[in-house]
Amino acid sequence: MLTLPALPYDYPLPASLNSLALVIIDMQRDFLESGGFGEALGNDVSHLRAIVPALQQLLAAFRERGLTVIHTLECHQPDLEDCPPSKRDRGNPSLKIGDTGPMGRILVRGEPGNDIIPELQPHPGEMVIHKPGKGAFYHTRMQEFLQERHITHLLFTGVTTEVCVQTTMREANDRGYECLLVEDCTASYFPEFKQATLEMVRAQGGIVGWTAPSSVILAALATPAAAAQA
Repeated sequence: MLTLPALPYDYPLPASLNSLALVIIDMQRDFLESGGFGEALGNDVSHLRAIVPALQQLLAAFRERGLTVIHTLECHQPDLEDCPPSKRDRGNPSLKIGDTGPMGRILVRGEPGNDIIPELQPHPGEMVIHKPGKGAFYHTRMQEFLQERHITHLLFTGVTTEVCVQTTMREANDRGYECLLVEDCTASYFPEFKQATLEMVRAQGGIVGWTAPSSVILAALATPAAAAQA
């Protein structure tokens, strides 16, 4: 069996790599670009853009091998029926969910700012999960899609590490998936929050899952053993 060097110990890949999926969480203009929701909350969005090159490499490797890729978008219906007032009002941001900003209405499905950044645009056939909450399993087809594809192992990337990424990873862990967080392909507006999340995930023998850098994944996918497991 092919394994990845990881913490707290080696991560075992599935017998068939067709059971492995790359999950890219919320790499949206609203979070990564100036004028979006992230900046409206007072954050420095440059912290998030730093992971784009590494994530592009990992995404390209999955596409080259025809492996499953899943993108998520945090978004709400135009009437905000799926956005509770407690979520919209929390934090007293300069622009609230549904308000009109430089890239259209904040976190509203179909608006320019709600789209995935150009560097990571989904390809035809890749699953896009529109989620109204922080976790990708809440009020979505995520579980059904994974079951239909016989996916058992998930590699998590995206933003932000301590909120939507960690929430989705914990949801997946509770459902029995083998979860690994890719260290250099996830980011937070607060670097110390990212580091704390990495440590929480892999604590107590991997209570939520594993962590590893993208380099070990790319190296493993390039081996003859990986080709044999496809």
